[in-house]
Amino acid sequence: MPEDHFGPDVAARYDHDSRAMYAPEVLQPAVDRLEQLAGGGRALEFAVGTGRVGLALAARGVPVTGIEFSPAMVEQLRAKPGGPELPVTIGDMATTRVDGTFRLVYLVFNTLVNLTSQDAQVDCFANAAAHLQAGGCFVVEVNVPRLEFVPAGGRHAVFAMEPDHVGIDEWDVAEQRLVSHHFAPEPDGRWRYNPIPFRYVWAGEMDLMARLAGLRLRDRWSDWHGAPFGNDSRSVISVWEK
Repeated sequence: MPEDHFGPDVAARYDHDSRAMYAPEVLQPAVDRLEQLAGGGRALEFAVGTGRVGLALAARGVPVTGIEFSPAMVEQLRAKPGGPELPVTIGDMATTRVDGTFRLVYLVFNTLVNLTSQDAQVDCFANAAAHLQAGGCFVVEVNVPRLEFVPAGGRHAVFAMEPDHVGIDEWDVAEQRLVSHHFAPEPDGRWRYNPIPFRYVWAGEMDLMARLAGLRLRDRWSDWHGAPFGNDSRSVISVWEK
């Protein structure tokens, strides 16, 4: 089983630490696009977390079901309006099955890379395809790996330098892995340290994972507004159809 890096301490701070992702100009375009892709059908969110997207989508009338590995994150979701009514199964998004089929399966906010092996990521695509109706879509939002920030011959790059957060990425290009090291001050003056491992992916690699799962690429954008994906894109949103 994978390790849970989103236990009670992290879950309690998660929404505050991710507050920029709740801004209407960030959240609403994502929900608009997902509602459109659901097309009046059911939606399944892999790694539903504290419900940032799932609860907003359900509030639009889309029947949303979630899979989430961290019980502590689900506790945060349950405490929110609409949280008790959203069905969530505790489990690994690469292997956990829920009843029924869905018009839409989605995985947002760079969460695919929390699966730290290629095998697990391939299994995640297969799991999504198994839950989809014919003609349904699997949507994944991930960051584009920023290897240009890694010094030649080095492995570390600072990605955040704020009074309340210092972040350093440690890259392993040979293994296509990175560890994000997060440091934040506590009220007592000590610094909290939280490392999170990832396996980063490229757009072409995800297309192959999708093809193995019986999915074909339908759309690809650099943001939820539908801007074209290109050389300068910082994120990639892909839509594969079953």
